[in-house]
Amino acid sequence: MLWEVFKIAKTANIFARVEPEIKEQAEQVLEQLGIPMSNAIGLFLRQVVLQRGIPFDMKLPKSKPFAFGSLSEERFNAEIEKGLGDLAAGKVASADSVADRIHRDYGV
Repeated sequence: MLWEVFKIAKTANIFARVEPEIKEQAEQVLEQLGIPMSNAIGLFLRQVVLQRGIPFDMKLPKSKPFAFGSLSEERFNAEIEKGLGDLAAGKVASADSVADRIHRDYGV
């Protein structure tokens, strides 16, 4: 019975490849939270088990950007007209905000 008190938890290793930039950013956030990376991964896996799936919404973007080179001349002209109409109506956004949204929505 005394042995049960001193029983050491067994662990398993996980090897995963991630983008270095993502790993570094995650480490910075986790360091501020005081959570080692291995504990954060363990928390994620526990939530997968408890939720019986990924513990956050995973959705496809509402629409995908399209390559203008793939458009017919008619469709290209229609898209340009639509853009000019938005501009005339004052529907504008900064290039930075557009770039941020493309990065957020499409990972580009």
